[in-house]
Amino acid sequence: MENHRSQYSNSGHNSNPEHPFSQSQPLSWAETTEGGWNFQEVLGILQRRWLTISGVTTAVMASIVVGLTLNPTKPEYEGNFQILVEPVNDDSKTVDVVKEPNSSQSGLDYDSQIQILKSPVILGDIFKHIQVTYPDISYDSLAQALDVSQLQGTKIIQVSYRNNDPDQVKFVLDTTAQYYLEYSKEKRQTKLRQGLQFVEQQLKLSQNRVDQLQQQLQTLKQKYNLNDPETETEALNTETAALTGQKQAIIFQLAQSRANLNLLQRPDGATAALINAALYQQLIAQKNQLDAQVAAESTRFQPNNPALQSLKDRRDSLLPLINQEAQRFLDTKRAEIVTGIKILEVQSQALAKREQELEQKRKQLPILSRQYTDLQRRLQVAIESLNRFLSTRENLQIQKSQTEFGWQLIQAPVRPGYPVTSSSLKRNLISGLVASILIGIGVALLLEKLDSTYNTIKDLKEKVQLPLLGSIPFEKQVQTEQDRHFTQNIPLINLPKYFSEFLPDSNVATVQENSNYSTNFLEALRILYTNIQLLSSDRPIRSIIITSAMPGDGKSTVAFNLAQIATAMGQRVLLVDADLRKPTIHTLSDLNNLWGLSNLISTNLPVGEAIQQIPLFSQLSVITSGPIPPDATKLLSSEKMKRLMAEFHNSFDLVIYDVPPLVGLADVSLIAPHTDGILMVVKIGKTQSLVLKRAMENLKLSRLNILGIVGNGEKTSFHNY
Repeated sequence: MENHRSQYSNSGHNSNPEHPFSQSQPLSWAETTEGGWNFQEVLGILQRRWLTISGVTTAVMASIVVGLTLNPTKPEYEGNFQILVEPVNDDSKTVDVVKEPNSSQSGLDYDSQIQILKSPVILGDIFKHIQVTYPDISYDSLAQALDVSQLQGTKIIQVSYRNNDPDQVKFVLDTTAQYYLEYSKEKRQTKLRQGLQFVEQQLKLSQNRVDQLQQQLQTLKQKYNLNDPETETEALNTETAALTGQKQAIIFQLAQSRANLNLLQRPDGATAALINAALYQQLIAQKNQLDAQVAAESTRFQPNNPALQSLKDRRDSLLPLINQEAQRFLDTKRAEIVTGIKILEVQSQALAKREQELEQKRKQLPILSRQYTDLQRRLQVAIESLNRFLSTRENLQIQKSQTEFGWQLIQAPVRPGYPVTSSSLKRNLISGLVASILIGIGVALLLEKLDSTYNTIKDLKEKVQLPLLGSIPFEKQVQTEQDRHFTQNIPLINLPKYFSEFLPDSNVATVQENSNYSTNFLEALRILYTNIQLLSSDRPIRSIIITSAMPGDGKSTVAFNLAQIATAMGQRVLLVDADLRKPTIHTLSDLNNLWGLSNLISTNLPVGEAIQQIPLFSQLSVITSGPIPPDATKLLSSEKMKRLMAEFHNSFDLVIYDVPPLVGLADVSLIAPHTDGILMVVKIGKTQSLVLKRAMENLKLSRLNILGIVGNGEKTSFHNY
């Protein structure tokens, strides 16, 4: 105790009480429901509930055996007769070849014929005749006892009947044979005639339907000049492309003509256009020649010289002619351009009108195509129906001619003299066993459907959308000790010898070579510890709460064993029993509970006085719950508790709090905000899903950080490595 007090007081950790995970957002939680089971899940269910299946199977089989013993079956008599329904000579082959040249099979559909013979229409008349002599017989018993079948590989139909009275067997078979022979001569032929009449009527209707649809299709083609929708679509696309090219050419020509017209309106454009005017150019050439002569004569004569004056008059007389010719040429040119523009505009309007017509036809084409396709489809169906009726008429005509051969009774019914073997006991027992097993499986699946617990780790992982940090396998030793309600001391986990290299204290007691628990159990705890440490890459998790939704889920066992594993990993661990209602840690660790957490909160007891150590683990410290207080909630919500938790957090590498279950208690909500998060323990096959859902909803409302869940008690079949 003294050594630990000095260690507690000289801790080098920061005294800041803040926790890196305390302000994080809580994990979202939702429970999913499965729509069904796959094959592997069904096998798992059968394996888990084999006791239920065995019990139900045994009970049902026992009732069957008792029923067979108390109600022995009476001896039964069986008789039969045989009827030849098709001729065995070569004439039948001729009929078959006419009906189907490539077929060598019989023309009679035996399965359908047998169903007709057993139908209420025929069997009902037989029952009326039999009931006159045997009024106690019922239609259901007659239908069940009368067996009609084809003799394998022959053209013979065999009829059998079984009953406790041999005279009744003989009478029923005689009546049935007589009625079947009459049916073959009259009623079967009548059915064929009725079938032919029906087919003839349907043929007329089908032919009228085909003619009507062909007329509608022809009218549609003539009205809209429609040949084939796909061909019409291709033609429309081709013409539209051609119109687009013509329209672009006309637009280009219009733009060019309007540009030429605008150019003629300007002086420079008119001058450029007059270059191509031949008469105008001749007049200009004459004027230029006269100008040259006037210039030449002006050097020789006076301005009023008659010869010079004559040249000037001739030159001046050309000027009006030049202007007139220029004006005429330009007017002609403008008229030509304007006329060309009008022609192009008319062509453009014609193209636009044609485009509108094509667009309208394009819009109308899908409707026409749909009508065309619908008519084609309906016509095809009508033609197929017509062909089927034609084929059916031919078949019925062949069957009518074939049925002229009357059925022949080749083996008459006789009165049975010896009873046949009743229902085999062995067969009944086997059938009962199969039925019992199926009932047992059904009961097991029903119980599984009604079961609201999580039966496997896979079931827990799929339904609870929270991180699964660990899966603790079922351990017989732990289960046995829990079943004894901790009446004896539970030993610590004795780790294998190689684990001692991780223990930091050289003075730790020698660890036993063999573990009291299985390797799977120890490895699961190591994986759980490792997963907890890997939850954060920035800061290690320093304090956690281990709780459960229901009592008995194993939270205290997980907390105690996890503390030992963390200690073996080199951590200085403090295990705090914060369950001030039903404390367990002191029993698990074999420590006294005179002083504990309740004393630290309610008194001025130094922390070091309440901390106890487990002999084999010097780095594992335990604070038991102490005396159970009258009001645990008041103590856990006090400021003293918050200060103590801050001291624990700063003085140890890892602090583990074992707290009461969630549902119905506020203990977790009081201390969880001052830790790094909550670790939820779920007992496989025990924790109720509704209770867990309620617990998770409470945590969600409190916005508490849930690190993940731990599946406890999984009955795995894994073997050691």
